[in-house]
Amino acid sequence: MQAEKFYYDNRIVKNFAYATILWGAVGMLAGLWASLQLIFPSLNITQYGSFGRLRPLHTNAVIFAFVGNGIFMGVYYSLQRLCKARMYSDTLSKIHFWGWQLIIVAAAITLPMGYTSSKEYAELEWPIDIAITLIWVVFGWNMFGTIIKRREKHLYVAIWFYIATFVTVAMLHIVNSFALPVSLFKSYSWYAGVQDALVQWWYGHNAVAFFLTTPYLGLMYYFLPKAANRPVYSYKLSIIHFWSLIFLYIWAGPHHLLYTALPNWAQSLGVVFSFMLIFPSWGGMINGLLTLRGAWDRVRDDVILKFMVVAVTSYGMATFEGPMLSLKNVNAIAHFTDWIVAHVHVGALGWNGMLTFGILYWLIPKIFNTPLYSKKLANNHFWLGTLGIIFYAVPLYWAGFTQSSMWKQFTEAGILKYSFLETVTYLKPFYMMRSFGGALYLIGVFIMFYNVYKTVKRGKLVADEAAEAAPLQKEYVKHAGEHWHRWIERKPVQMMILSLIVVIIGGVIEMVPTFLVKSNVPTIASVKPYTPLELQGRDIYVREGCYTCHSQMIRPFRSETERYGEYSKAGEFIYDRPFQWGSKRTGPDLAREGAGNLKKSDGWHFRHLREPSSMSEGSIMPAYPGLIENKLDTASTPAKIRAMIKLGVPYEKEYPATANKDLMTQAQHIANNLKSDSIKIGPEREIIAVIAYLQRLGTDISKSENAKN
Repeated sequence: MQAEKFYYDNRIVKNFAYATILWGAVGMLAGLWASLQLIFPSLNITQYGSFGRLRPLHTNAVIFAFVGNGIFMGVYYSLQRLCKARMYSDTLSKIHFWGWQLIIVAAAITLPMGYTSSKEYAELEWPIDIAITLIWVVFGWNMFGTIIKRREKHLYVAIWFYIATFVTVAMLHIVNSFALPVSLFKSYSWYAGVQDALVQWWYGHNAVAFFLTTPYLGLMYYFLPKAANRPVYSYKLSIIHFWSLIFLYIWAGPHHLLYTALPNWAQSLGVVFSFMLIFPSWGGMINGLLTLRGAWDRVRDDVILKFMVVAVTSYGMATFEGPMLSLKNVNAIAHFTDWIVAHVHVGALGWNGMLTFGILYWLIPKIFNTPLYSKKLANNHFWLGTLGIIFYAVPLYWAGFTQSSMWKQFTEAGILKYSFLETVTYLKPFYMMRSFGGALYLIGVFIMFYNVYKTVKRGKLVADEAAEAAPLQKEYVKHAGEHWHRWIERKPVQMMILSLIVVIIGGVIEMVPTFLVKSNVPTIASVKPYTPLELQGRDIYVREGCYTCHSQMIRPFRSETERYGEYSKAGEFIYDRPFQWGSKRTGPDLAREGAGNLKKSDGWHFRHLREPSSMSEGSIMPAYPGLIENKLDTASTPAKIRAMIKLGVPYEKEYPATANKDLMTQAQHIANNLKSDSIKIGPEREIIAVIAYLQRLGTDISKSENAKN
C-alpha cells in the first residue's frame, strides 16, 4: 500500500511551549510573592495585591496557565505522531490556543479585582467558566477529529490518558460550576453547605487527578520512552494502571473533608478508595522508572532524563503520601496545616514542573532543528529545581507537624498551652526557608527561559514537518494471541464512553444520597438565613479571600472545641453559598467568631481589620483600610436576595424590595456601637457589613444550645 505524505503542525506546539514558559514564570513569581507576604505583611500592597487575592491567582496561574499550556504542548506534539496525522483543524488549534490565553488573561484581571466564587481551583466567575467550557470543547473536537482520521489503528497508552482527561475534566467542571448569576461577575453556588463542600472536593481532588496527573501520565508514557529510546516496560501494567486509576480516583474527594460535618459514610468511602489509589499510582511510577532499564548509565549524563526521573519519583512520593494523608489518624495531624502545602508542592514542583522542563528541553531542539544551546545551563537548572523542591518541602513538613502539635498541646492544668498567634509567629523561620526554596526554583525557570531563547535564536522552526505513513486499513485482522484490550484500543469513541462510565460511578454513589437523603443534612431550627447586611458582609469576606487563611469548620477534637467552641454540624451551613470550610489555617477558625468566649466587640473588629497588628502583635494578616473607604454597594442587595430566594432560601417573596431598609437599620446599630467606642464612621461603609457577618458566625448554634439548657 502506497504511503501518504503529510505534515505535522509544529507551529501550534511552539505557541503552547512559549505560553508554558511565560505563564510558568508569572505563576511562580506570584507564588513567591505570596509566600513572602506571610513573612513580611507590608508586602500586601493595595487591596488588589493582598494575600487573599494573590493566592488564588497563583494557584490558577500554575495549574491552568503553566500546567494547562504544558498539557496542550505535549498533547499536540505527541498526538500527531501517535496518530500519524496532522491535527484535525489548524483553525481549531488557533482558536484553542488564543481562547485559552484569553481565559488566563481574564483570570489575571478578575481575581485581583476580587471577582471570585471562592471554590478552590475553581474560583473563576461564571462568564469565564462558560468560556472554559467552550474552549475545552474545541480542544476535544480537535483531538477526536485527529484520532478519527489517524493512520495508526491502535491507540497508544498516552492517548487513553488524553481521552480520559478530556471527558472527566469536562464533567467535573460543568457539575462544580453550576451557579445562579447575580450580575456579570457575581454568582451564588447552586449547592449549599455540606453538599457544596462535597461537590467542590469531588471536583478539587479530581482537578488534581485529571488535570495535574492523568494528562501528565500520558505525556510520561510518550516522552520518557522517547528520551530514553526504550519501549515502555510493561503493556499489561499500562492497562491496569489506566483503568484502575481512573476508576478509583473519582471516589477520593471526601478525604479532604475528614472529621467535618460531611456524613461519616461518605468520609469512609473517601478513605477506602484513597488508600487503594496507592496501588495503581505506584504501578504507573514503576512502569515509568523501569522503562529506563538498560539506560540508567545514560541518566548520569543526560539532563533530560534527570528531569524525568525526578518527576516520576516525585509522582511516586506524592501518590504515596496522598493515601497516607487520607487515613484519619494521619489526617487529624496534617489537615489545615502547612504539611498539606508541602504535599501539594511536591506534586506541582516535582511531578508537573520537572516533567514539563524535561519535555521542553527535549522538544524545543526537535521542532527548531538545532541542538540545545547549553547543556550546562540545563544542568544548573536541574540542580536549582531539585534543591528548590527540597528547601521548599522539608521546612513545611516540619512546620506542619510543629503547627499541629502546638495546636493540640495542653498544660498540666488542662488548658491550651499556646495561643493561635504563638503558633503563627513560631513558624516564620520555616516560611523563610520555603521562600528560599521557591526562589531557587524560580531562578532555574529563568535560566531555562534564557537557554530556550538562545536555542530558538540559532535554530529555525520546522513549522510543517514532513512525514509519511500508509493509510488506515478499514478492516483489521486479529493476530494470534493478541491481548483482549486491543479491541478497545481500536475504538476511540467506545473508549471515551467507557472512560466516562467508569468515572461517573463513584461520583453518583457519593453525591446522590447526600442530596436526596434528608438525614444526611439534618436541619437545625435555630439556623436562620443571613440578614441583608450579613449577606453583603459575607460576599466581601469572599471577595477578599479570607477563606484562604481562615477555616469555618470545628472538628470534634478536644483541642479544637476548647479553642473555638462546639464542633460544627451539617445543619449549620444550609444557607452557605458557597461553603467556607477552608483548607488551611494560617489564621484561627472563625466558625464561632460571634459567639461564646470568642466574641469580641464591634470596635475590636474595626481596629483589627484596619491594622491587625494593633490588636494582635505579630499578626501576619493584611490590613484592610479599603473596607473603611469603600461604600457598600446596596444597589445589589435586591438582586442578591432574589437569587437566594430562587435557590430556596426562605426569605419572604416581597423582601427584596424592603431588604435595604433592614440593612441600614442593622448598619446604623453597629455604627452607633462603634461611636460609643470612640470610632466615628458612617453606616454605609463596607467594614460595617464585614463586622456584621463576623459577629453573626456561630450565634445560631449558640441560640440552639441555650434553648436546650
